[in-house]
Amino acid sequence: MILDSNLIIYAAKPEYPGLRRLIAARSPVVSAVSKVEVLGYHKLSEEDRLHFEKFFAATRVLPVSDAVVARAILLRQSRKMSLGDALIAATALESGRELHTHNIKDYESIPGLVVIDPIAGGDPP
Repeated sequence: MILDSNLIIYAAKPEYPGLRRLIAARSPVVSAVSKVEVLGYHKLSEEDRLHFEKFFAATRVLPVSDAVVARAILLRQSRKMSLGDALIAATALESGRELHTHNIKDYESIPGLVVIDPIAGGDPP
């Protein structure tokens, strides 16, 4: 399972203890793009920065490989999507993992990509 940036951020909020438990139980990986998106947010508080740095230190971060770049190019040629979303989707596809995100619409209709929203019905039990 690959976590999208938005779920990393949601999991830091006190109202999502179930999501934190799910993440801890599944030991997900993340794309290097998510690390940039989360830590690169210009309004990130010092407390949040420290929290997210600990998270990324404890999580396997998958690099943006040549294969990921090639797949992201094909995705962007075939549909309108942001560079970050294309790279994250390509990382999931190239690593053979399902993508967990709260932004299902960003990844709709990508052949072969399994997309799951673990908080669609609220915080998981």
